[in-house]
Amino acid sequence: MTRRTRVVVIGGGQSGLAAGYHLRRLGIDFTVLDAQAAPGGAWQHAWDSLRLFSPAALSSLPGRLMPPQPGEPYPDARHVVDYLADYEKRYELPVQHGVQVDGVHRDGPLLRVETDTGGWRAHAVISATGTWSRPFLPAVPGRTSFRGEQLHAACYRRPRDFTGKRVIVVGGGNSGAQIAADLAGHTDLIWATRRPPRFLPDDVDGRVLFDVATARRRALEAGRTDTGGVASLGDVVAVPPVRHARDHGLLRATPMFARLTADGAEWPDGTRAEADTVIWCTGFRPALSHLAPLGIRGPRGRIATSGTRAAGEPRLHLLGYGDWTGPASATLIGAGRPARDAAREIAALPT
Repeated sequence: MTRRTRVVVIGGGQSGLAAGYHLRRLGIDFTVLDAQAAPGGAWQHAWDSLRLFSPAALSSLPGRLMPPQPGEPYPDARHVVDYLADYEKRYELPVQHGVQVDGVHRDGPLLRVETDTGGWRAHAVISATGTWSRPFLPAVPGRTSFRGEQLHAACYRRPRDFTGKRVIVVGGGNSGAQIAADLAGHTDLIWATRRPPRFLPDDVDGRVLFDVATARRRALEAGRTDTGGVASLGDVVAVPPVRHARDHGLLRATPMFARLTADGAEWPDGTRAEADTVIWCTGFRPALSHLAPLGIRGPRGRIATSGTRAAGEPRLHLLGYGDWTGPASATLIGAGRPARDAAREIAALPT
């Protein structure tokens, strides 16, 4: 069975919900198809100690402030899941959970979205699938020879799962710093990074990062010199657990090893360390395989955009994949503006 609507939104996380909010305000018929069985997007899979970079009021989607979490200045992932579930219900967004989108195809003047529950034909599609489902593992020599446990940050949950173990955490970004701080004191820890970690000033939070990313985008659009954006400030937001571990000498970075061995890691100078577990905090890639039938992905998998609109398919918009789809668009605070812009452009399309 093939159904019809004006807009199909693929992904029911924060970007998909923000898109739904703006589409509803414009009176546009739409449906949201979400692969997750329950509301909350990728936040429902985050590790237990994960906290937002900003207070609740500065981590909100359009139309509805996130309420504060009692006793917590920076809300945890469970609080975000509850907020997103309430947001979906409050605005009566037509989200269908547990639906896997297989592909988006051109179908004459429309786009056809094929799923495991049937097809949809729409005048426009918004892809908001994020990156969580595509964890990246680098091609490090010896990775397939290591006999211990390997997992990506996407699968990490809590320090007690590794108590007393020898653990190597790989990655000098936020997830690497936060998971290393989480494990410090519970494990025999090595935090391996390709360069010394660059901590942002302690007073920098998510609002500052959003403002810096926005200023960079405006400078680039005006033809001014690239300010470097957030990357010019550093790599690691010093959230309270990270600051505590850093200031108490529990968070010391080691240069990246040259290869993994059967029972650990080896550095360029021949130094070796045994390990039971390697946790790869090495980032994610955009989940865009459902757009492959359109043939618009570039050589590195990224889709060229003008704002949020795909350059090779004007009926397709992309939300929440990073700064290339809007300043800080992969954050709660940054999701609203690109979603508004996409909804407005779609409203102007002929039907």
